[in-house]
Amino acid sequence: MGDNSHEHVVPGSDEELVTPDVRGYDFRGEFDFQEMLEAYGTTGFQATQLAEAIDIAKQMQEDDATIYLTFTSNIISSGLRETVAYLVREGYVDVVITTSGSLTEDVIKTAKPFKMGEWDADEAALREQGINRLGNLYVPSDRYVWLEEYLYDFFENFFAEEKIRTPTAFARELGETLDDEDSVLKQAADNDVPVYCPALTDSEVGNFLYYYRQGYDNDVGIEILDDYDSLIEDGLLADTTGLIAVGGGVPKHHAIMTNLFRGGADYVVYISTGMEGDGSLSGAPPNEAVSWGKIKQKQNNYTQIESEATLVFPLLVAGAFKMDS
Repeated sequence: MGDNSHEHVVPGSDEELVTPDVRGYDFRGEFDFQEMLEAYGTTGFQATQLAEAIDIAKQMQEDDATIYLTFTSNIISSGLRETVAYLVREGYVDVVITTSGSLTEDVIKTAKPFKMGEWDADEAALREQGINRLGNLYVPSDRYVWLEEYLYDFFENFFAEEKIRTPTAFARELGETLDDEDSVLKQAADNDVPVYCPALTDSEVGNFLYYYRQGYDNDVGIEILDDYDSLIEDGLLADTTGLIAVGGGVPKHHAIMTNLFRGGADYVVYISTGMEGDGSLSGAPPNEAVSWGKIKQKQNNYTQIESEATLVFPLLVAGAFKMDS
């Protein structure tokens, strides 16, 4: 009886595994940031996923892939705005796909900063003070008063000669008006990187466009299908594509959906806190997109980091882009 129970508790193993040993970074001696990132590969859990993502992002560059960067507006709300602007400024990304809030908040930050706040705040008191809360960030309402005035002046010029415009034209021409080296829109306009925003009305831009059309010009409008055509056709012309999706939603799906037309993206990195169990696109891992033909099935060509972006996106950029520059 004792022998049998021992086999259940300690079954033993007939083969020695040939995979790397689990081992983290040794902090003894002089600190080396690159060695620490390399040690993530054998640290386990999401550290190893980050190490895989760095390798895949490097491979995108080595294969001269057309790199799509997608992100939601909270990325621009946070201090990751400067990280995104760096990637665009240095020519590391070729296509940006984002949400409308990214555009409005990027413009606001060129003139008025967001402020650090608290997660646990008196919401009613903040409302009385005219302060909007984004997690532990505060955005005073006067930012949006300023934005409305700025956009009204912009709309007048933007629609002067053409009444129906596209989101990419909106982002480009808006970026050309800005004077802030940390502005994503400015860097995109200066470096000829298209910024796609298929849900352009889903923020203050939509509100102000509504007021502008009601009060000034009933003929103005935004056409999204021309942008969709361009995104598909440019993808078809690319020999290789890579996708870095920070967060989920429309930007992430717009990238993988348009890559479907060329047989799928070649390299993919997701950074996500989405839950797969609810069946949503935001929580769907990359292998699900393989089943749809939106990502190609090759060896070690995709990964997902299950983590909040402010923690890991700067590390990905440091390891895959900055340290190799």
